[in-house]
Amino acid sequence: MSLAETSLAQIAAAAADRGGPGFAAVVESLPDPVLVISARDALDLADRRIIFANLAARELLRIQGEGVSLVSAIRHPRVLEAVDESLFGRMPGEAAYESGGAQERFWRILTRPLPEAPDGALLALLVMRDETDSRRNERMRADFLANASHELRTPLASLTGFIETLRGHAKDDAAARERFLGVMAAQAHRMARLIDDLMSLSRIELNEHIAPEGRVDMVVTVLDVLDALTPIAAERGVTLQAKLPPRGAAMMVGDRDQLLQVAQNLIDNGLKYSPNDGVLEIEVITDAAADAAIAPRMAGGVRLSLLSPDLAGGERFVILRVTDHGPGIAREHLPRLSERFYRVQGQKSGERLGTGLGLAIVKHIINRHRGGLAIESVEGQGAIFTAYLPQLS
Repeated sequence: MSLAETSLAQIAAAAADRGGPGFAAVVESLPDPVLVISARDALDLADRRIIFANLAARELLRIQGEGVSLVSAIRHPRVLEAVDESLFGRMPGEAAYESGGAQERFWRILTRPLPEAPDGALLALLVMRDETDSRRNERMRADFLANASHELRTPLASLTGFIETLRGHAKDDAAARERFLGVMAAQAHRMARLIDDLMSLSRIELNEHIAPEGRVDMVVTVLDVLDALTPIAAERGVTLQAKLPPRGAAMMVGDRDQLLQVAQNLIDNGLKYSPNDGVLEIEVITDAAADAAIAPRMAGGVRLSLLSPDLAGGERFVILRVTDHGPGIAREHLPRLSERFYRVQGQKSGERLGTGLGLAIVKHIINRHRGGLAIESVEGQGAIFTAYLPQLS
């Protein structure tokens, strides 16, 4: 018997004797959501009632009191079939269940029949096992191998070609040797950036469903990034124009290193596409509604939300908005901007060359922080990237 089956058997035995010592406290404190379902009529879906839910189940499914209809809490057909197998077939059931929302969660549902209630109602036990971490680990390994092998193939082929050339007719040509070594160094640095960004993205995705716990001031975070990028902006002749509230006004719950990465990637991206002698605008706004974060700001602009948070109503947000006045982005490219390795056609080479992972990293970090991300652009006039995250009340 597996560990899961052993645990279910123990809970089922306890549920059969609910008057046993400490039963309520034991089941209430279990980390896995546990439900007891009651039913009489196999043909009436609304007849499946939740007569018991422990704390984990009440918080996950937002259950208020006993006697709630099961289909109002869980609508997945396969889960309902597993419950019916235990209620009316009197046999164990199992199902995989992926909860919706911005933060995906993967659940393994296990059901077991329980002895009938004194009033003759049929009873079944439902336990939910969180398999999000193991699923994310599997996906992370598969994605890393697929992406790394694909993206590293080109620079590796370039390095191999230059090495063969240097071993051949170019080995005695000093000018060619210096030129080839410079290209090889650039390709090696590109591979290093790719690996760093892939590892960063994999770590972020692995913990994306776990809410952060620290306290972060977005103003201080942006100032740190501006200090680092000001010399680079000066070299390109770009003015960084910041409009920030006082320190301490933009507090939020978050992971400081990750939010620093968000600000770094968005500002660096805007700097990359700003024209020489241009201006890059960076703005932090506090105590804003979600509607204000995604409101149109460019006349004739095309606007798209790349990530929308799950809103319960009344939330206030800190907005980080980066506006460049570069070439802008065509409408057809906007939906794919946060995809891994996606780069706008014509921007895959030259001084704007990047790994194609920056906005994917930003999107996953913001998703972990229960925030949103939007883009607005007009070709020939520039683009606005807006990240908004829940403000600490």
